Amino acid sequence: VHPAVGRVSTGSGPPLARLLAMAYRSLIDDLHLRLHDRGWHDVRPAFGFLLLAARAGPVTVGDLAELLGVTKQAASKLAATMEAAGYLTQGTGEHDNRRRPFRLSARGAELLRDVEEIYDELERGWASTIGERGLQRLRQDLESAVKAANGGTLPPVRPTL
Repeated sequence: VHPAVGRVSTGSGPPLARLLAMAYRSLIDDLHLRLHDRGWHDVRPAFGFLLLAARAGPVTVGDLAELLGVTKQAASKLAATMEAAGYLTQGTGEHDNRRRPFRLSARGAELLRDVEEIYDELERGWASTIGERGLQRLRQDLESAVKAANGGTLPPVRPTL
């Protein structure tokens, strides 16, 4: 804590939030370049949020709108785009045909497998820079900080607005 102002001193260098934003942007940009190299030419960054939600279980347009922080119309349009591209399938509602949940398709699952392989490659690159121990410590520390800020759990991944 800095005695003059009663707060933790950040020392020199960019603020942590800026470094985390830069790291995130670097990882996402590299992910999409590598996905493109693997033949995934129609993937947009917003797809990942819907794919992860659908992997966890069937999701409605209302669920997706809440997750993305957009209108139901915007979520419906994005889900329809992803369904047309073969990443999601839409079922029928058990009790209400207006609530037709989306599920992860085989193609969507294949894309997520490639994403996870690429993330492993990117993390190996980071490990070659900061060491395997450094990478594991970074992961543990970030997980601890995020859980502490969210009641002991990891929140769902959401896009930033």
